[in-house]
Formats: sequence, structure tokens, C-alpha cells
Amino acid sequence: MDDDKVLEQAEAWLSEGRKVALATVVKTWGSAPRPAGSQFAINDAGAFVGSVSGGCIEGAVAAEAKESMKDGKVRKLSFGVTNEQAWEVGLACGGQIEVFVEPVAWEPVQ
Repeated sequence: MDDDKVLEQAEAWLSEGRKVALATVVKTWGSAPRPAGSQFAINDAGAFVGSVSGGCIEGAVAAEAKESMKDGKVRKLSFGVTNEQAWEVGLACGGQIEVFVEPVAWEPVQ
């Protein structure tokens, strides 16, 4: 899903009165599953769109995003594994990724 669709869905959830958090890949090193700028949005019911990792870290990002919606705080998450560890946990990329997570507020235009 392209990132415009992620933002459109986040806006739709917000207009429905749902809480939303947005995660954005801000930096990568080495072989990373998604490029910088990739986005993932999740609402307070657990529905989500987009991707920041191709699946390998999205559960951890979703958990932090849910906490962000609760406490209103932003987070900067870093994930990475050595090449040896990558095969043990099922992550073949061996790169590193930094993800910024933020709760999103919406105010209708009057």
C-alpha cells in the first residue's frame, strides 16, 4: 500500500473518532526491508494499514503505537540484528531500521 493510502486511512479513522498512531521509517542501515519514509498506521481497535518492515518487526511497532495512543508520547524505536542472529529469529535482512512513532490528533476544519 502506498503511503498516501496510509495517511488517507488514518484520516478516515480520525474522522470517525478513533485514536490513531502513525509509525514512519526515519533511517535505515544496511539491508532494510522497507525504505525511509515508509509508513504504518494503527487505530485503537487494532486495525492497521501500511508497513514499516515487511512484517519482521511490525508486532513490536504496533505495541508501541498502542502505548503511544494511551500516553500521548512519541517514540523512536531502533531494530537491528547481526547477520548470525538474523537467521535464528527468521530475519534474513541483517540490517537496521529506526522508526518514529507518534499519536495523531485531528481537528476538523471549520
